[in-house]
Order: sequence, then C-alpha cells, then structure tokens
Amino acid sequence: MIKVLVVGACGKMGREVVKAVSRQENMILVGAVDLVNEGADIGSIVLNKEVGIKVQTDLTSAIKDCCPDVAIDFTQPAVIFENAKILINNGVRPVIGTTGLSDEQVEELKDLSEKNNVSTLIAPNFTIGAVLMMMFARKAAQYFDNAEIIELHHNQKKDAPSGTAVKTAKMMSEVKNSFMKGNCAEKELIKGSRGGCSYSDIHIHSVRMPGYIASQEVILGSSGQVMTIRHDSMDRECYMSGVMLAVKHVFEHSGFVYGLDNIL
Repeated sequence: MIKVLVVGACGKMGREVVKAVSRQENMILVGAVDLVNEGADIGSIVLNKEVGIKVQTDLTSAIKDCCPDVAIDFTQPAVIFENAKILINNGVRPVIGTTGLSDEQVEELKDLSEKNNVSTLIAPNFTIGAVLMMMFARKAAQYFDNAEIIELHHNQKKDAPSGTAVKTAKMMSEVKNSFMKGNCAEKELIKGSRGGCSYSDIHIHSVRMPGYIASQEVILGSSGQVMTIRHDSMDRECYMSGVMLAVKHVFEHSGFVYGLDNIL
C-alpha cells in the first residue's frame, strides 16, 4: 500500500488528487497540507465524509506525523522549489505537477534526488493527451522549419508561459536549432506582441481567460501548408490517470524523471 501525502490539498487540483487517491486500491491518503483550512478534516472538505486526516500548514511537520511514501504537490510556483527540497531531504518521493520551476531549479532537484537516492518525477502536464501532443510535436518538428505555440489557460494561473508550452518547445528544439526560417526582420509596435522567444526561436504566446482550463496549440508551417496540433482539457479529472501513473512509478522505480512522456 502506497502512503500518499497531498500538498496543496484544498486547491482545485489538490481536491481532485485527494479524490483520485481515495479511489485507488493500492494507495492510502495519510496526510494533507495547505495554507487554508488548518485543522479541518480533508474528507469533510473534499469527500463529504470525515476520514480522520486534518489539514496541516507546515510540510515538515506533516511529513513527520504521517510518514508518507510519496507526496503529490499541486501548489504554487512561489513555493514549489522549497517544497521539493524538503520532501527529498526527508526521503519522501515527490510527484510534482506545479509549474514555474526554472531549468536551473530542475537541475538542482535532479542532483538532490540522485544524492539522496529519492525517486522524483516532475511533469509540466499529467494529461495523457497533452503528453502525446508534445510527443507528436517533436516528431513533426523534424519536417517543418517554422513553428509557434499558443497556450490558453484560466485567468487564475500565475505563471506564464505554461510549463507544458516550455516543455513542448524544449522537446522540439532537440531536433532543430531554429524555427524561424525565412522570417523577415521584425519590429514590435507593441512590446510582447510576438510573444516570448524560447528554445530554438519558438515563439510562445500565453492567453489568460476565464472559461479555459488548459489548452495548447502547436502551429507548424512551411511553404503552402500549415499543420496545427491541439489539445484541450475540459476538466481537472483528466489529469488524474497520469498522476496515479506517476505515483506508482516513483514508488516502484529509482531515479529522476522530467516529463510524463519518459514513463509512457
């Protein structure tokens, strides 16, 4: 039985994680951490029944109290790096869905994971369809010389661009050095109108709008043709199959993994 701690348990994604863990035959929810609802029973908040697990605000104390095997973190960019270090240093295997980590922070967590021999998985997106979209985009990138990414999220998302967009661009950059073949010299009349220029000159455009959950388009073009690869998330439950897969992976395997595509 895998003992699971949920960090950010009272947030929108955290609540879905609590529900998903509670449905698994080989997992048991042992702890919940959040900055709100301290002392409340997480079951009463999420499952409409008490489960005997009180929400705690201090991650270190929660680890000591519930001794989890795995911690699933869906918190905020401002705290995820420190949370991850606390988990790894305490021998808890992190499954991280919070985006906003820099390349340097990911490398530092990789080194810390390997030093402590604590299996770690970080994924910008846990939706199977989104992961396939990234894999398809990398494959298609071999055959197109121009590409841009548009990512669209709800207006409560605090980081931009999304981790999914950054990961997609990074995967595409592995097969080509630049995706701006034939572009003329540009002058932005309004700063930022061409989006942010990322890996291999791939421009990323971020939209924040109520009504969206998470969507992304990868647009690839060449003379006479344009191909668009798009994925839309309609609800947060669609992330849970990937999260549960990640929990099982870090429990059963050693090593550091960045991106769900590496375990599919």
